[in-house]
Amino acid sequence: MPIFKKKLLYCLIASALVSSIVGCSQPLLEDMQQTADYTYQIGPGDSVNIFVWGNPELSTSAPVRPDGKITVPLVEELLASGKTPFELARDIEKVLSTYIKSPQVVVMVSGFKGISTQQIRVIGRIGGGGGGTSGGTGGGGVGRYQGKSIPYERGMTLLDVIIQIGLNQYADGNRASVIRDVNGELKPFGVRIDDLIDDTDLSANVLMMPGDILIIPDAYF
Repeated sequence: MPIFKKKLLYCLIASALVSSIVGCSQPLLEDMQQTADYTYQIGPGDSVNIFVWGNPELSTSAPVRPDGKITVPLVEELLASGKTPFELARDIEKVLSTYIKSPQVVVMVSGFKGISTQQIRVIGRIGGGGGGTSGGTGGGGVGRYQGKSIPYERGMTLLDVIIQIGLNQYADGNRASVIRDVNGELKPFGVRIDDLIDDTDLSANVLMMPGDILIIPDAYF
């Protein structure tokens, strides 16, 4: 991510965490369309299972290192991060073709962390308790803000995200925001988590996108 975009992202996150003005960003509507061409890309922390047809001695599993690369028999320092399983299989075939005639490779992924731009990242008042381990001290309760990244799934909604992360008792769900990349520009959108959970307002159960950042600020007592 370019430096200027990172700075803008940090500013948007800081603004969303400390803002006390409801509706300061436009609402994220329930009829927002998800991208139709989403394809999972391998990321650091994933595990790839490599099958080489007719060569079981070369079939193996390997973790994707933090630098995004893997090392498997006859294939050293091969970049896996950012590629689809199909693309990685073709790259492995190119390397193996030096040693094997017409290799056929299938790559399957487990672990499912993915690249950061396809994850949904959440920061703020999340989890069941009042404390945490990252971020700055909030003003609506004891403890610290927490952060978590979860892999995006096709069709994922705001409710799906909340089920995975949990909501802290000090959270103000109706002042939450989603920071989304819209045509290369980071924009904040307001979401209504409290309305969704407390009032069963299904219109607040908006669709999420790969790369969304969900900000959940403190409640004021």
